[in-house]
This record gives sequence, structure tokens and C-alpha cells, in this order.
Amino acid sequence: MSRLETFALSIPDLAIRSAAELIDFFVYYLTVMEESPAARATDVAKCFSELRIAPYSNISAYLSSNSNAKKGKKFIKSVAGYVLSRNSQLDIQKSIHTGPARIETSLLLRKLLSNIHNFQEQSFLQEAIDCYEIGARRSAIVMTWLLTVDHLCKYVFEKKLGDFNSVLASNNDKRVKLTAVSKEDDFSEIPEGKLVEFLRQAGIISNDVRKILETKLGIRNSAAHPAAVTISEVKATEFIIDLVENIIIKYPRS
Repeated sequence: MSRLETFALSIPDLAIRSAAELIDFFVYYLTVMEESPAARATDVAKCFSELRIAPYSNISAYLSSNSNAKKGKKFIKSVAGYVLSRNSQLDIQKSIHTGPARIETSLLLRKLLSNIHNFQEQSFLQEAIDCYEIGARRSAIVMTWLLTVDHLCKYVFEKKLGDFNSVLASNNDKRVKLTAVSKEDDFSEIPEGKLVEFLRQAGIISNDVRKILETKLGIRNSAAHPAAVTISEVKATEFIIDLVENIIIKYPRS
């Protein structure tokens, strides 16, 4: 999903908006979200095209007739193109379902995808972010945790299996009956808390990473069970970014 498509999902009643109304939103997207100095008619036309929406018949005329030739108009015209007047920009910000900060967060999360080079992992993270964007924050947290654990297990199996098995062989915790990992599925027999502990003992992860994983495991446990605990957007955002940037990206697989 492109940045523009993500933005379009936040426009209330998108399907029944007139093409003229959408011009206002597209100018907002181009100048506020994309930080272009101004929007031209051709730029707005590209937005219609990318979203496969029938364009306004004369975008140039609409922008010109609604520019600052008269007081109270929607747009301010310059040599570079058009920007929204302050009041028009605020009106759009108020009307957008999730607000500008929420949209920017979604775009920030999607930027993480380009740093994931394994296609299956990228697709899985994409689904987790999709969950986040529709408000299914618990699902986003659980999926991101599963992705992180799976990534770490594959990383160990590919690069650090000897170190991990050395620690596993000396384990005295009766909950873990496994004495050595010989295939990837073996990791599923180790409780996640103990897995984190073994990773630290083997020197595969740092103590700071151990703390991150233990904290996130607690959040995952809260998210995965029916409870009165509220998962805020801030917590879900931090959860995803922290694990992707500090675990998945920093411990690359083969």
C-alpha cells in the first residue's frame, strides 16, 4: 500500500466524496504529508490517477477560482503552485478520521518495511501494520512479537546454534526438557521467557536487548488475553518500532 493509499483511507466518506472535495484533500496530502512547497494541477491529477478515481474535469480552474483572489478562499497561490489557507488546512485536519499525527505514524511504520529483506517477514510485518491501521492494536502486537521470536530462532539456527546449544545443555530448569536444538521446530518447546534467558546467557543478545524482549513479552501477554488493560496507540507504535529496529534489523539472517 502506497503512502497516498494510506492517506486516502483516513478521508471520511471517501467513496461518496465529490472530485472537487478530493482536490482539497490531495493538496493537503501533497503539501502537509509529503511536505512539497506547493501543489500544482498536474500533481493533484496524479493523485486521482494513482487512486483510480475519476478526476475533476478542470483541476486548474478549480484551484484558480478557489485561490486567494478573494478573502476567505481555500488556497493561496504562488509561483510554485497552491497551498491551503490556514483555516482550510485546519478544517481538513479536523475532518480526517485519525488526525495527522496518526497518519504520520502509519507512514513511519510502513517505512520499516523497506528494511526487512526477507519477503515472508516483510509480508508478515505488512499484515501487522494493517492491523494497527484499522485499530486492531492487540493483533498488531501479537503478530509483531511472533515475527520477532521467529526471526530470532531462525537467526540462531543459521548463525549461533553451537553457542545456544552449549547453554541449553547445561540448563537445570525442569520446564525445558530439550537438551539440544537440531531443527527449527525444536525452539517451540522452549518457553519464550526461557528462550530470552538462554539467548542472553549464550551471548547472542546484549543485556539491553534482553530487557527490551522481557518488557515486550509482558505487553504481548497482556494483549493476547482478555483483560481490562487498554492498549494505546502510543504503546502499540513503540512496541512495533522497538522490536523491528532493535531486533529484526540488528540481527540480520543469512
